[in-house]
This record gives sequence, structure tokens and C-alpha cells, in this order.
Amino acid sequence: MLPRPPERPTERSSLPALHLGIDEAGRGPVIGPLVLSGVWVRAEHRAKLRDLGVKDSKSFGSSGKAQKRRAQLAEQIRGMASCVVVLTVDAAEVSRRVRLGELNLLEQELAEVIVASGPPSLRIVADGARLFGPLCARHPQLRALDRADVNHPCVAAASIVAKVERDAQFHSIVERFEAELGPIRGGGYVNDDTAAFLRAYFDRFGELPPDVRDSWNWPVLRELHRRRAGLPAVQPAEQLSLLETEPS
Repeated sequence: MLPRPPERPTERSSLPALHLGIDEAGRGPVIGPLVLSGVWVRAEHRAKLRDLGVKDSKSFGSSGKAQKRRAQLAEQIRGMASCVVVLTVDAAEVSRRVRLGELNLLEQELAEVIVASGPPSLRIVADGARLFGPLCARHPQLRALDRADVNHPCVAAASIVAKVERDAQFHSIVERFEAELGPIRGGGYVNDDTAAFLRAYFDRFGELPPDVRDSWNWPVLRELHRRRAGLPAVQPAEQLSLLETEPS
């Protein structure tokens, strides 16, 4: 189920010449929510966003220092913006929509909710030409562009707000397990640290942890699904493939 539109978000004004930037965080991870954000700014404030150092959230990196800097910027963005809307979809719903082949449709629906939740916008810019292009027919002022988070400050602002919210929710997930399993790194993305966490959790509890997108096509998840079903972790064909690729 999609998040319901917020009860009329806090606005400073409904002045014309507002620019709305839309971006997401958490499309690719195997653990945690998908977050979409919309940030409305007055046209004359776009340069101020650049002056603050607002840029694509990914460009900051993933270190603790980077997370702190993004959090600081998100607070400043909220102080400057005319309106901010953040929508979250949990891992179970993301998995369901992936099984249906509807991940893009899900993001388009979320973007529609964002547009309807805030003040009228002179211009809307969304990150992803193919992803958000279908919305242009219903919103003539919308431009769906690749690398919009790099080239448009209002979209970069939305990317930062979304990333900060996703990071906060991911941290709340891992805090429940760190006492038993130790530090959990990797941010929930498809990487060795996330694989180590999933295997450690499975070894301890015999199942996948909550907030996992179990429909993701990742060998580690396939392995754990097979173990949960009482099957060998690696299928015979996969074992043969591994043997064939070993160096002589």
C-alpha cells in the first residue's frame, strides 16, 4: 500500500515561481526502505542551495563524516524550502512490487503523491528520464532528466533529504541486531558487508532478518532461500560453474 499524502505539509507560502525537485534514495539496497522526497524552493533560492554546498547526495560518500554533513544540509534545506514532503515504502512492499515488475510504477505513483501534497509548482524536475518521463503527459511543467540531481539544486536537495531519512531508518533497523551480531556495515546495499550480516543473522536465527527485500535477485539471497528450504546452499549447476572457473 502506498503511503497516504501527508496532512497538508508545513508551507511558508504558495507563491508562484516555486520549483519542485523530486528524487529517491534506496532503490537498490537489499535491506531497508525506499524513500522519495520532494523539495519546493523559490526560484531565487536555487543559487543559495548551491552556496550551501547542496549537491547529489551520493557525491558525499558513505563515511560517518559524510552522513553528518548530509544531515546538516538536510536541516538547512528544510529551513530554506517552501515545502518538503518525504514518503517511505517498506521493504515488503518494495519486494511485492518488484515481483510484479512494477518498481518504476511504484516510484511514479510516489511522485504523483508528492506533487499532489504540496503547493503549485511553476516547474517540476525529477531525476530519471525514463523513470519519470511518463508523468510529463499529466504534468506539462515536469521535466524528467537523467543526472538531474547533479544539474538542478532543487533535485540535489531532494536527494539529500531522502538519503538522510533512509540512513536514519536503516540505522534503526541495524541497532536492533548489533548487540548480538556486532557492527553491521554496508548500508544494506549489495556488498560483502551486507552478505556477512545476512549470513550471520541466518546462522543465528534460521531465517532472513526483517526489512529484507527477499525478491532481490542476488546470489546471497538465493543461497539463504535454499538453506531455509533445507536444500544445499549452492545448486549442483552452480557448483560445476564454480569448479570450471577456478584457476588451473
